[in-house]
Amino acid sequence: MLFIQSRNTFEGEFDLPGDKSITHRAIMFNGGAEGEAVITNALMGEDCVSTCRCMRALGAQIDIDGTTLRVQGTPNFRRGMRLDCGNSGTTIRLLTGFAAGKGIDVTLVGDASLSSRPMNRVAQPLSLLGANIRTTDGRAPVEIAPSVLHGADIALQIASAQVKSAILLAGISASGKTSVTEPVKSRDHTERLLAAMGANVCVEGNKVSVSKSELSCVDVRVPSDISSAAYFMALGALKGKTLCKNVGINPTRTGILTAFDKLGVKYSLLNKRVSGGEETADILVERSLMRGITLTAEEVPSMIDELPLVALLCAYADGESRITGAKELRVKESDRIRTTAELIQNLGGDCEELEDGFVIRGKKKLVGGNVDSYLDHRIAMTAAVGLIASENGGYILRPDCCAISFPDFFEKLGVRA
Repeated sequence: MLFIQSRNTFEGEFDLPGDKSITHRAIMFNGGAEGEAVITNALMGEDCVSTCRCMRALGAQIDIDGTTLRVQGTPNFRRGMRLDCGNSGTTIRLLTGFAAGKGIDVTLVGDASLSSRPMNRVAQPLSLLGANIRTTDGRAPVEIAPSVLHGADIALQIASAQVKSAILLAGISASGKTSVTEPVKSRDHTERLLAAMGANVCVEGNKVSVSKSELSCVDVRVPSDISSAAYFMALGALKGKTLCKNVGINPTRTGILTAFDKLGVKYSLLNKRVSGGEETADILVERSLMRGITLTAEEVPSMIDELPLVALLCAYADGESRITGAKELRVKESDRIRTTAELIQNLGGDCEELEDGFVIRGKKKLVGGNVDSYLDHRIAMTAAVGLIASENGGYILRPDCCAISFPDFFEKLGVRA
């Protein structure tokens, strides 16, 4: 249990952890490629450590020095391994496609939370390529047996970067062409990195195609994660002025800025540049008077990780907000529709839970209170923002889960245990 004191102002400049999504991919893709790569500004939270552990178990050599990793790819993978993916959905879903593509027989397991999350959404499309995958009642443990893969055209009903990535990873080892079409374009870090490593990748709107390719290791400087920066950006909007430095602004990840535009948040993108194929900028956010907004299914995928935080900002806004098309939140580390609604209500806000989202009636200020993280890092970090901005502050129960994606989150906030 951790007490979060309310504050009248919150200001500062912040260097933030590397992007978790890009770190996962840089480790896994280089671990299975030819050569050696150096990854800098990697996020070494528990989820990415799970990816390191699994790739090492398969035979990749990974040396870690703080946030710098040196990865030696392996052409010869160990087989018959039982790989522990911890709490990481990205690890288990991407590894399913990776292992199927490499023809590795493995069993993928995870903790209790991960073992409750759906895996058929990955296994079923991969089976269309000929993959031999068996889940446990649609969940982990997942058993993958070697098979001969062939290309296929796959249309996803729900936009998911994890599912798309698993299919593309298998597709680069399949005969013929493999394509994935999404109803809405999800984050595209996989396409960008595969192309940089020499894969045959073609992007046409919401459709991505790959053909059989050999990958070569490539150095990656990981930009700061906009989904981590978002909490400090939100505090700038609520309580003062914040500058978040070297933040990735990949267009498939900047949904939080779309939400800011609708809410009326004042922000500026400074010092724009490109690093390793990924756009970055420094983001300045200033105290803002916010208004109620509407978000629909078309806008949700690019801000899926930040939606609990967006809902919180709506609770501090003036007027009613409606967020729909976000049913994917039900199958995250917690049921984030339920836990976000409970969080806002516990802080004194008005949030109605919908099947696929929320109705939030903004009050412009919240009293504070006690919030359970439900061992979900996004809920814990959103709660911290809400409590700092509240009138009285309050306790977060089980806050240690933040280590999954942001090990020194509370330290950067200036919160002491």
